[in-house]
Amino acid sequence: MVRVALVADTVGMALGTIRANKMRSALTVLGVVIGITAIVGMSSIIRGFDESFRDLIRELGPNTIIVARVSFASAGSGIDRKELMKRPNLTIEDAQVLKADIPDLQAVAPMVQGQQRMFYRNERTQSLGILGTTADFVDVNFIKVAQGRFFTENEVTHGRRVVVLGQVPAQAFFANSDPLGKVVRIGTTEFTVIGVAAPRPSIGGLGNDQDALALIPHTAFARLFGNVSRGDNRRMGRSVTILAVPREGVTRETAMREVETVMRIRHRLKLNQASDFDVATQDMAMKFFDQATGAIYLALVVISSIALMVGGIGVMAIMMISVTERTREIGVRKALGARRREILWQFLLEAVVLTSVGGLLGVLIGAAVGLSVRAFTPLPVSMPWWSFAIGFAFSGGVGIFFGLFPAFRASRLDPIEALRYE
Repeated sequence: MVRVALVADTVGMALGTIRANKMRSALTVLGVVIGITAIVGMSSIIRGFDESFRDLIRELGPNTIIVARVSFASAGSGIDRKELMKRPNLTIEDAQVLKADIPDLQAVAPMVQGQQRMFYRNERTQSLGILGTTADFVDVNFIKVAQGRFFTENEVTHGRRVVVLGQVPAQAFFANSDPLGKVVRIGTTEFTVIGVAAPRPSIGGLGNDQDALALIPHTAFARLFGNVSRGDNRRMGRSVTILAVPREGVTRETAMREVETVMRIRHRLKLNQASDFDVATQDMAMKFFDQATGAIYLALVVISSIALMVGGIGVMAIMMISVTERTREIGVRKALGARRREILWQFLLEAVVLTSVGGLLGVLIGAAVGLSVRAFTPLPVSMPWWSFAIGFAFSGGVGIFFGLFPAFRASRLDPIEALRYE
């Protein structure tokens, strides 16, 4: 077992070597610094995106079922994109049939989306998401009302021009006043404000895009945009997305099977035909996002590994040079009784100290990058302690892997030949 005093002396010698050859040491560990900085800095940003996306998905609730023409469920299924584009639209009638024919569903809400500017007096917004839906929308866990109320089924039936504002248009028009009862314009059509939606989590902290919306009855939406898919004409207009929640005591899986059965009947699909729609859940969204972030992490590891490999090769080269320069020193130490194992540990620890200094610098720079991103941008950053530990451990591992050969070579030197070396 290596003595503690020997370890302390070796670490001191390694630090002395770094101080004596500052430029050479800096260039040697540059690859390690870059690799560890990438690991710490980028993993902090990716983890921040991950947490904010999960917060948004959790808003749906664990039991909310999403029925869509194409969704994240089919994005990772390997289905050909051309086949996905051939799928028929979902319609308002699909949602109505699901609500009427499946008693196990507590709430069913269709949702159709468009983009339009909003105006109030001399103020206007950028293009916002306009959602057409029904009174059940608040019961499917997609959004909450912070002020006022949501529109009623009677207002939906009669196509009343009422609107629930998201936080972006509400703050743009009524930051210092009560919005309820005010008349705003969506495009050229006037709508009366009856409510304001509660703030929603943003994806990746990139502004408040999830709050840049307004909700109106789908009947008013059809009059405004004029192209919602209805009836049997599933190839024209905008496809509808349907959100559904099972009744208490009914499992999500049971409700999903019933929804799929009814939809397949409506689409006149045979038993051997695949479904031409998606039935998805929060878990599927999480799985899809995990696949995406997994690919990003893999790319990060590959890029960082290249930098670490370059740094490791530099460490190996510098340690080989160090062994050559200190051949007589090795011979003297062996002549005085130093064992092969002690020489091996001396040079191996020097390599580890060298890369660990690079790792420490990489961790500090990576943390500084993360803090700067958090301070000067809306991007989310999460810096758990284990990301620093992994970065530092990687740097030590590079020192061990690439320092082993020079250390082994130094330990194998013949003391007599080493003492003769000029």
